[in-house]
Amino acid sequence: MESFTAVIHKEEDMYVAECPEVGTVSQGKDIDEAIDNLKEATELYLEEFPIKEKRKPLMTTFEVG
Repeated sequence: MESFTAVIHKEEDMYVAECPEVGTVSQGKDIDEAIDNLKEATELYLEEFPIKEKRKPLMTTFEVG
């Protein structure tokens, strides 16, 4: 079992979840549903396009203005 990152943000009445390592994106009515849908989308993607090398994103914050 591999571990991936989920970046989640809210858009109007839906939560959007993205996996930066793979590039998959999904959504749900709540955070748990968005993550569950992202897991499914990522599993399906990886069945078709397996990862050849592990990559971990570097995440940070920055200020504007």
